[in-house]
Amino acid sequence: MDDDSSTWNKSSYSNADGGDCVEVATLAASIGMRDSKHPEQGHLTFHPTEWATFLREVKADHL
Repeated sequence: MDDDSSTWNKSSYSNADGGDCVEVATLAASIGMRDSKHPEQGHLTFHPTEWATFLREVKADHL
């Protein structure tokens, strides 16, 4: 599964005015993250364990 056939979900924290938006998708064996305003520029790819660590750290900084 690649980014063209994956379902990309916009962050619930994205700016409603169209700025600072990221999208995330579950790819074949990884998690993809991209800029929703420029999806043609590609995406970052994370191993699921890396993604879980990233989310845990982000949540810890914002609680």
